Amino acid sequence: MFSAEIFGQRLRCARKACGEKQEELGLILGVGKSQVSEMERGTASTTLERFSLICEHYNVSADYLLGLTDEP
Repeated sequence: MFSAEIFGQRLRCARKACGEKQEELGLILGVGKSQVSEMERGTASTTLERFSLICEHYNVSADYLLGLTDEP
């Protein structure tokens, strides 16, 4: 089952592992730093298009970001 909290935690970990700031991810996704922050806190979601970009950018599976598997 989807958990916004798990998605946010995994997004934050992937971003930090790449040494990126929220502003940098926001530029890639076409959103502001505040929306990235909200996604990482689990208080906002994103579009499928942006979700796909996140998966491609960090080279992780959708299932991993959604918390359906522990394998990136």
